[in-house]
Amino acid sequence: MRILVIGSGGREHAIVRALSAETGSLHAAPGNPGIAALAETHHDTAAVPEQIVALARTLSPDLVVIGPEAPLVAGAADALRENGVACFGPDAAAAQIEGSKSFAKRVMAEAGIATGASITCTTAAEAERALAAFGPPYVVKDDALAAGKGVLVTEDLEAARAHARGCGTVVIEEFLDGPEVSLFAVTDGVTAVPLLPAQDFKRARDGDQGPNTGGMGAYAPLPWAPADLAGQAMDRVIQPAVDAMARRGTPYRGLLYAGLALTSAGPKVIEFNARFGDPETQVVLDRLASPLGPLLHAAASGGLAGVARPQWRPGTAVVVVIAAEGYPEAPVKGDTIILAERSVAPAAGQANETRVSPSSSEVKPGIHHAGAGAREAVGAREAAGVWREAAGAGHAHAYVLHAGTARDAAGELVSAGGRVLNVVGSGGDVAAARGAAYGLAGTVVMRGGWYRRDIAAGR
Repeated sequence: MRILVIGSGGREHAIVRALSAETGSLHAAPGNPGIAALAETHHDTAAVPEQIVALARTLSPDLVVIGPEAPLVAGAADALRENGVACFGPDAAAAQIEGSKSFAKRVMAEAGIATGASITCTTAAEAERALAAFGPPYVVKDDALAAGKGVLVTEDLEAARAHARGCGTVVIEEFLDGPEVSLFAVTDGVTAVPLLPAQDFKRARDGDQGPNTGGMGAYAPLPWAPADLAGQAMDRVIQPAVDAMARRGTPYRGLLYAGLALTSAGPKVIEFNARFGDPETQVVLDRLASPLGPLLHAAASGGLAGVARPQWRPGTAVVVVIAAEGYPEAPVKGDTIILAERSVAPAAGQANETRVSPSSSEVKPGIHHAGAGAREAVGAREAAGVWREAAGAGHAHAYVLHAGTARDAAGELVSAGGRVLNVVGSGGDVAAARGAAYGLAGTVVMRGGWYRRDIAAGR
């Protein structure tokens, strides 16, 4: 297949990496410098419907995979299908399940899906009454898209009021206690197939402190989760949602992401997203052993029931996000990045991933900054632990995905976003995988770069 992937972040780099071993004709728009090592990038194409369709007319792809939510809500999938192009991603009407929190709540009510009680507010007086009704911890959500940062969970009433004032329509809801899990399902509008459950870390700082972010790390699978978690979620959440969307006349085709709270009363939905989650995708696809392309194409074309179910590699994957100085409030861009040789991700299944020695994978206490004490290691390639060895459950490996990078006028790699790099480690268990990820993260040199040091700790 000729495949076009839309987007420029770490999620899209992970998708491209998974697809790169399956096709010799892989394109990305706009892409990023890391993606450019695996696919032909079209950096002048913005992720908006008109430009996506224009590029598709030129390339004639067999499949377009849309990564970010904004073009989906804007109707990119509709426009592609109107032009006869198979697209993995929901139409604009179906993408409202992420585009509007209140719409998602209505779908859940129609489908009988367990979720927190909520009140949709359009005035300050309504928001004040809702905050009083639910009490702390206050859960305040911007009804519209907010790049993963429209949710505030706080004990501080004034902070909750301020966040509500900053939104147009706001959804205030009951706090759901219990561990959170991300479950992705691929669907063609009728059949739905689960992927591997994962857990992400949204707060900026160690110990789940600080402001919400797009996600500072994730891991999969979840050794502590119930063995039938995916099955429960499919029966109680995913399939009822898919069926409800079909009854509405807006069949959902693409990736349905359920953010779940595992409460004492069973799984309850925190949110739905209309696309692959970021950074959970990076660890889920790292563990995927079967081809991704046929699965996505079958969902886009309506033939998912006839496709073999995904198979998974043994072991665990952990991703650590390296962020720019000032993230998430005001990230600084343009800082030079120095990476260890071959630390950038190879095609899935290739063997030039970084194996990190036990001594270099130790996670030291304290705040971690990218490049701290690592310049000598970058200069000496052996010290960075770059060894060619086939990946396997018994060995720890790591590689870097680009999330917010660019080339400057001199061709140097620089930061170009808040979440700049994703360091993915894999190993036989969580400890080995996180050791590999942190070992490689410690060799990255970027002024002001930083990352949480407790991703998947104690899991």
